[in-house]
Amino acid sequence: MLRPFLTADGRWKLPVTHDDVDPRYLAMLKAFEDKRFDDHPGIDPLGMLRAAGQMLINGRIVSGGSTLTMQVARLLEPREERTLAAKLRQAVRAVELERRFDKARLLDLYLTLAPFGGNLEGVRAASFAYFGKEPKRLSTAEAALLVALPQSPETRRPDRFAEAARKARERVLARVEQAGLATSDEVAAARNEPIPTTRRPFPSLSPHVAEQAVAEAPAERVQKLALDARLQAALESLARERSLGLAPQVSIAILAVDNETGEVRASVGGVDYFAAERAGSLDLTRALRSPGSALKPFIYALAFDNGIAHPETMLEDRPARYGIYIPENFDMTFQGMVSARKALQLSLNVPAVELLSALGPQRFVSRLRDAGVAIALPKEGGAPGLAVGLGGLGITLQDLTRAYVGLARGGEMLPLRFRPTPVPVLSPHPEKPRSGVSKDAPERPQASFETRSASAPQDEGSHGYPRLVDPVAAWYVADTLLGAPPPLNAVPGRIAYKTGTSYGYRDAWAVGFDRRHTVGVWVGRADNGAVPGLVGRAVAAPILFDAFARLGIDPRPFPQPADAIVASTGHLPPPLRHLRQDVPKTVMAMTTPALKLAFPPDGARIDLSAAALDGRGQLNLKAAGGSPPYTWLVDGAPVTEPQRRRETQWLPPGKGFMRISVIDATGASESVSVRLQ
Repeated sequence: MLRPFLTADGRWKLPVTHDDVDPRYLAMLKAFEDKRFDDHPGIDPLGMLRAAGQMLINGRIVSGGSTLTMQVARLLEPREERTLAAKLRQAVRAVELERRFDKARLLDLYLTLAPFGGNLEGVRAASFAYFGKEPKRLSTAEAALLVALPQSPETRRPDRFAEAARKARERVLARVEQAGLATSDEVAAARNEPIPTTRRPFPSLSPHVAEQAVAEAPAERVQKLALDARLQAALESLARERSLGLAPQVSIAILAVDNETGEVRASVGGVDYFAAERAGSLDLTRALRSPGSALKPFIYALAFDNGIAHPETMLEDRPARYGIYIPENFDMTFQGMVSARKALQLSLNVPAVELLSALGPQRFVSRLRDAGVAIALPKEGGAPGLAVGLGGLGITLQDLTRAYVGLARGGEMLPLRFRPTPVPVLSPHPEKPRSGVSKDAPERPQASFETRSASAPQDEGSHGYPRLVDPVAAWYVADTLLGAPPPLNAVPGRIAYKTGTSYGYRDAWAVGFDRRHTVGVWVGRADNGAVPGLVGRAVAAPILFDAFARLGIDPRPFPQPADAIVASTGHLPPPLRHLRQDVPKTVMAMTTPALKLAFPPDGARIDLSAAALDGRGQLNLKAAGGSPPYTWLVDGAPVTEPQRRRETQWLPPGKGFMRISVIDATGASESVSVRLQ
């Protein structure tokens, strides 16, 4: 159980069945309250005769002779009077109940409705309140106390009348020993066990998700979530422990997701739900924040996907200007010529901006949105600039973590699921996707409980979910991030991860994944205040690695797609060895009409004997926009030398699926997937 809520009339009343309760407690209950429960038809004639005889001898009611079924009847139709007529009505109702329900169902009703003092109803609520645990495994003393309380719940409340509760427990233990349900030694030890004199707090795991679940489905009595209670408790404890070394206003949010299903296994919305200085009641996994460098892997992924670069493509890390924008590295130094792999592992800003310039910031933002990732730009409706690659936009921890889940799944995006939902098993070798995204896809609505995309992009994975990049590009990024240097005292090469620090030290991020799980961590102030020294690598990354330690790391390597190019820089196709350096790095360079692959269209099926081929059996390839010269590639391998003409011919090797790409002088690219038949 994650978190119970009071009923409308202010009572703790938790669902419970006989399967949820310690069998010894059930045996003790029957022995003390109704030893012929399993055999009688609702009333026990022997018990009634005994009760009548005791009343005649003593002149008052000593024992009611009620069966458990009669007590259920009384709880279902409560009446204040204790008269013979009332007892007869209970007997009639008990017989009716026995005819309608089996013994197991009647026992469940008693376990759910029996009063245990104050606003506690049912044995499960009482077990949590007095012992802080489920009633599945009770000690002899605990079971005896729970048997005794419903007879007089207000006068025997252990938190108010401990001595009365102890005496009532003694009477039950005596009957238990007499019935042979416990040895004399067990009964003696039970008598020495202290009576609980205070009520314990009920579980309150993941209060933010629990409250939202109840708000969205208030009529559901029991809400089943995908959260793992043990992991949730472990990560909430981790957040509290790590917060001790931070300022009182700083909070921590953690999200853990199952990569195969998209189910959220743990969601820590903040350090302390009741801490006003941390704005604990806010679910900070849903807060829009600047991601800093945490989005860089997706710049590289899209550059790899569009044929602009490869992990071993050489990039320049030296001073550069893009109009009035001058990017700088975090440490204010430059590395010179570096591979894309090293640039991403070291989180260098200048090479990332260079790649984003070649890719185009508008394309970058559009691809993320079309894949279902919600992004907020500073001026919604305006054209995004290069600063979006270094955190110049807003994103939530939920959406950022979901995007990394897509990388772990080979580029295929899943909605985050807070409720258990069947989903197709991830294939290690998904079929080749079609390229491109729909320009008419609607904006993703801000789903309140299940984070999903309502858009229907053309580029879909093998299970119908939107695809951000193809499996090869996703593997390039995963393999690169697996080699990122870990924080101090952490083991390298265990998880693929990336950190981020927003401008002004307001947000520290770390998101990582292995084959099985993705975990996202955010640290900062809920009011967006600056925190000196708040750096993702120093603050958020250690929490990430500690979270994986509590989660359990899956050490299996990411499966390498068959068509991935594993080669050194010198053995790459010439267009991929270096990012083109003959392009002016100014805003004006971005005003050229966008490069488009005019023919063949994306998803086309081309008959090899059709008019699309010239007389020599060659396929016509046409480009529009962009800056010449153009280089054409098929399945990542160049098929032409750079040429200034926008049209060329290519001889298909045979039937099958082909990915055709064109790259212009600025490094912009466009790709389509076609089927030759």
